[in-house]
Amino acid sequence: MVARLDHTIVRSRDKHLSAEFLARILGLGPPGTFGHFVTVETGNGVSLDFDDAEEIRPQHYAFLVDDEEFDPIFERVKAENVAYFADPGHRRRGEINTRDNGRGFYFRDPDGHNLEVLTRRYGSGGGG
Repeated sequence: MVARLDHTIVRSRDKHLSAEFLARILGLGPPGTFGHFVTVETGNGVSLDFDDAEEIRPQHYAFLVDDEEFDPIFERVKAENVAYFADPGHRRRGEINTRDNGRGFYFRDPDGHNLEVLTRRYGSGGGG
């Protein structure tokens, strides 16, 4: 049996703002709705369902993209003056990483969630 992630709930102070930010940065379609959730379809059958919350505990969300998708995403991050980092601890500001012969970077969404964009799954080869 294979268990595939279908959706997860992302707590946010403003579910519309946060969903629109993610969809815009990743170049996805406009957010939709499901009940009271604002949903972002990631294109692989998984949705992120944004819900308003008063208290936010920052989470980590990683998005695996093709090499061709990476550059436009990276350009949108820079165009919006979003701080980005090569490491999850946010110590290497203004850099990307080249782990496993790919490219990746980290940035925060409006609620402080640590978002990651990467082109190679960890352990898929090489170092960097």
